[in-house]
Amino acid sequence: MTKKAEAFAGFPAETFEFYEQLSADNTKVWWSLHKAEYERVVRAPMLALLSELTDEFGDAHLFRPYRDARFSKDKTPLKDHQGAVVQIEDAIAYYVQVSANGLIAGAGWYSPQGEQLRRYRESVDGPTGAVLEQILEVLPSRFEIDGRQLATKPRGYDANNPRIGLLRNRMLVASSNYAAAPWMESRRAIETVRADWQALQPLAEWLADHVGPAEDPAADPSRTTHGAS
Repeated sequence: MTKKAEAFAGFPAETFEFYEQLSADNTKVWWSLHKAEYERVVRAPMLALLSELTDEFGDAHLFRPYRDARFSKDKTPLKDHQGAVVQIEDAIAYYVQVSANGLIAGAGWYSPQGEQLRRYRESVDGPTGAVLEQILEVLPSRFEIDGRQLATKPRGYDANNPRIGLLRNRMLVASSNYAAAPWMESRRAIETVRADWQALQPLAEWLADHVGPAEDPAADPSRTTHGAS
């Protein structure tokens, strides 16, 4: 984001009302009539929130509002939420989302790519696995942890491995879900996202260090190591 956004003042009630209306009429015709409203009550406050978090966490990417329906049975043209990420490695990021349901803040590794799954399992099975266990153990109870686990043990690992639960993960994300409420119309919304991202920073950094990029960074000498700015 290059343009300086205005100070974040909250997500207005119209943010959530916008998505309620969209869910009732998700069509290109409706969008053409309400695109300016999207810019004002969804995109602008989200950019303002992200801009204020840049110094601490890094530059964010705001997702487009349009769905890619080419390979989906659902042909509705628009997403039912607005999301954004601060990427720190391939498929490892901080995440924030608003929708008719409210606010989500989270961080983690959301999709195995390249060598990531192999590295993750080797790290979990080694000494650094104890560090990950401790990170997850002390996370506040407001966070939900999703690993999209295998139904059985991964190939090459014993079912009696003391960390078999973590080894079964195919991703690792922690997030908090907050139902739409009046407090989101104030700066409490950004403070909530900031607090959640700060609480998840040890998890994000462990994943960046031990899961790393999709490909071997040694194969690309120009690649720099991760790190939030």
